[in-house]
Amino acid sequence: MPTPARYRTALPAALLAVAAPVTLAACGATAPPPAVPAAPPSAPVATAPVEPAPTAAPAPPAAFDHLPLWPFADAGQARAWQESSRSGGHQPWHLDPAATALAFTGGYLGFSGIDRVTGVTVSGDEAWVGVGLALPDGRDSTAAQVHLARLGTGDDAPWEVVGTRDTDLVLDTPRYGAAVRSPLTVGGTITGVDESLRVRVLGPDGPVGEHCCSPAGGEATRWSVGVPLTDPPAGVLTVVVSTGGHVADVERFAITGVRVG
Repeated sequence: MPTPARYRTALPAALLAVAAPVTLAACGATAPPPAVPAAPPSAPVATAPVEPAPTAAPAPPAAFDHLPLWPFADAGQARAWQESSRSGGHQPWHLDPAATALAFTGGYLGFSGIDRVTGVTVSGDEAWVGVGLALPDGRDSTAAQVHLARLGTGDDAPWEVVGTRDTDLVLDTPRYGAAVRSPLTVGGTITGVDESLRVRVLGPDGPVGEHCCSPAGGEATRWSVGVPLTDPPAGVLTVVVSTGGHVADVERFAITGVRVG
């Protein structure tokens, strides 16, 4: 039985309504994803203020482990020379340990015959300078090993005489740095023949005591003399013993430093 006309018209529209989603799915179309709400703005994070690192204090200058015998009486005098030198001052020999040792021997001690350097050893801020004389056969003879140390800081710190390194003529009494009073007992040992020992005690302005002379000799033989002091100034004194008489007035010497107690 044929389908009525009204049903032939309505049927395709109904079929289209049902088939439409199927056609979209078959073509691969998808619905848009749901919108994601934006995150709320973050609150600012509090941070502790950054403080600058503390500046390290400059290290204090190293202590001077010796007695300042010559040419400066203390670190203040050495510093004054440094400042003067930086401003165009004079006396550049303060920066030369050999020149300082010779100036000490010939000028301060008055040993004019000790006029040459026989050797120099420098180790950091210390130096040992051999000073001596010419023998009749032309050879150089070392009279003493002068010990020096830089007094102050910096590359332009001057050299200061602080003692001697003793060998055949040894000065060990009074001990280095001891506090002394008058009369002063001075002694040590000597190796030699027909020696004549002379002892002087020197302040900044010259001798304050002297003994001359005592015969000595032997192999590491002890010697000792008494030296009265006349108005020694407060501070550091230099004690020096010398011997000679074979080829020169002074052929060997030794020094030490003491304080007036």
